[in-house]
Amino acid sequence: MSANDPSPATDQEHFSSARSVIAGGVNSPVRAFHGVGGAPVFITGGQGAELIAADGRRFIDYICSWGALIAGHAHPAVVAAVSRAATNGLSFGAPTPGETELARVLVTRVPHVERVRLTSSGTEATMSAIRLARAVTGRDLIVKFEGAYHGHSDGLLVQAGSGALTLGHPSSPGVPAAVAQLTRVLPFNDAGALEALFAREGSDVAAVLVEIVAGNMGLILPEPAFLDALTHHTRASGALLIADEVMTGFRVGPQGAQGRYAVHADLVTLGKIIGGGLPIGALGGAASYLDHLAPDGPVYQAGTLSGNPLSVASGLATLQLVADPGVYRRLETLTDRLAEGLLARARQAGIGITVPHVPGMWSLFFSPEPVHDLAAAQRTRRRDFARFFHSLKDQGILLPPSPFESAFISLAHEDHHIDATLEAAEIAFRALAD
Repeated sequence: MSANDPSPATDQEHFSSARSVIAGGVNSPVRAFHGVGGAPVFITGGQGAELIAADGRRFIDYICSWGALIAGHAHPAVVAAVSRAATNGLSFGAPTPGETELARVLVTRVPHVERVRLTSSGTEATMSAIRLARAVTGRDLIVKFEGAYHGHSDGLLVQAGSGALTLGHPSSPGVPAAVAQLTRVLPFNDAGALEALFAREGSDVAAVLVEIVAGNMGLILPEPAFLDALTHHTRASGALLIADEVMTGFRVGPQGAQGRYAVHADLVTLGKIIGGGLPIGALGGAASYLDHLAPDGPVYQAGTLSGNPLSVASGLATLQLVADPGVYRRLETLTDRLAEGLLARARQAGIGITVPHVPGMWSLFFSPEPVHDLAAAQRTRRRDFARFFHSLKDQGILLPPSPFESAFISLAHEDHHIDATLEAAEIAFRALAD
């Protein structure tokens, strides 16, 4: 670069420019780095397991478009599929054979799903699942768990996770009290609280909505007694069990979290990976439930761009890449290696951490004790996480910018990416110990 060439804009300059025309400077709150401080990194490209910033810096990426990019950035097969689809037209507002093909893949691979309705986002899929559950049961109450994030529809922004936790607003203004009153919130992994609620109000509960692996208060693994209680109480009361697998579907195993933990949900919501990085969502379940949706039934649900050709093509190409179960063994090996390496290096520095993980998905809590629920997650040392985050960022490793988000590994990650991350983590842990 010559002396006359302008220097590239800094992240802070990009952010200031964005704030002049975009609410908050970002189009999804957690991107603003409020959970760790500083200006967000502005990205112009990605290749494999790496992101390319607007100023040319490269980062090993553990955000992976919040889990959607299981194949990594710009995978040739996915890019080719989207390019072919775009050549034929971007959207038609009419049925396409590709939608049927994607739905057939989901019906074949996702446990207990006989019918599918495609949407444009996971939020829409989950909102539709709740409407359907209320219609099927004739009841109004919904049960969710503290710290879980199921999209930003009114009834679910009650003690929500993800960006709502990071920003310190677990319940959003603008949600009518009358709507919030139809949602009951319990601690995650608390089978006793679930039993007590069903003893009081079980006959009024339409559905229990759960992330089997909680991913929006950091990653929190389910306890067997809790999963057993979910199944028992919903079945006994006539309520439906809705598994939110927007994040875990096709990530933690070939049959998602339902398959990994042997959970039989009545309805399941999907997103992220089934679109390969493009906007999509899906609601699935037994035909006896899904056939209540319009046009065959009275429950109205619609979307102009639902099942759009580009998202469908990207999703089909991505799902083909993960059709071999060996893919998940590789993801598990990489994730285990990273988690064990982080624990070992933290231990050497005298830093107490825990690293819950499943194949392709992990989280780091600055706490020596396991984290079982939101209250425990909020007791972790968040300032240490922020310092750790920035140390890794300065060394070319990009984590999700919040202690309340899960991190991801893609098929594009290799051993050398894990090695570089562990080397950077060792430096960060030593700095924290000083």
